[in-house]
Amino acid sequence: MKFFVTGVGGQLGHDIMNELASRGLEGVGSDIAPVYSGIADGSSVTSMPYVQMDITDGEAVASVLAEVKPDVVVHCAAWTAVDAAEDEENREKVFAINAKGTENIARGCKELDCKMIYISTDYVFDGQGERPWEPDDKNYAPLNVYGESKLRGEQAVSSILEKYFIVRIAWVFGLNGKNFIKTMINVGKTHDEVRVVNDQIGTPTYTYDLSRLLVDMAETDKYGYYHATNEGGYISWYDFCVEFYKQYGLETKVTPVTTAEYGLSKAARPFNSRLDKSKLVEAGFTPLPTWQDAVSRYLKEAQI
Repeated sequence: MKFFVTGVGGQLGHDIMNELASRGLEGVGSDIAPVYSGIADGSSVTSMPYVQMDITDGEAVASVLAEVKPDVVVHCAAWTAVDAAEDEENREKVFAINAKGTENIARGCKELDCKMIYISTDYVFDGQGERPWEPDDKNYAPLNVYGESKLRGEQAVSSILEKYFIVRIAWVFGLNGKNFIKTMINVGKTHDEVRVVNDQIGTPTYTYDLSRLLVDMAETDKYGYYHATNEGGYISWYDFCVEFYKQYGLETKVTPVTTAEYGLSKAARPFNSRLDKSKLVEAGFTPLPTWQDAVSRYLKEAQI
């Protein structure tokens, strides 16, 4: 089975390529940079084939996919700067990448009759209430530009393809790139106290664990919508920070605050990022380990 992975310069794409290599599977990575731009950590990514590709260029996407002829495309490439997406000068680009770019990938998959895995987000929902969002919920109402653009990407995939997996994740962290853990540990090293919101609830997703699940999925025909975050219960960003400070050995005081007390960001954030993952088990997939265990393994690998 041959995989084509977009966005390998990011956290998840990097880990998927390593997972493919560890299983002896064929993988071709791509991103917009002329050469692989992720961490050179001695991993398999840097030794695997890499193709420069701009997903917003429909002709380029069709040409590259036709040449590679993958059995599965794992589409990780995305605009993920949530606040910057709100800026008027960025909006057209955000939709070009997350909506039109995803449509281009889906059309390329249709032409080749290959499977597609699209990585999406809880931001496609309105983030209200306390009920965990189920994969097949259709009451979308994105709070911000990023969420709307990712929803349009979902709609493109589901309208063009039959062989697709749409996998929603949240609170992502991995070795390759920036994330909340790295940011807050670095802040904690230079501050006696940090303020972290305690009224936004969800579960983290470790890209190393997610990558294993996605490759497992690709080897089946159990298509549809899924939610995939680590196990371990629903928590706040405050709870998350307290735990990884403890594991890291930081004694910095963590003070819980509401979103309102923390201050407004450009993009509205969901209060309810709870994702119901029971469909994974029903489909026969192995759930991700607990987020607490994921943090422990991540901290041993990360250079922070």
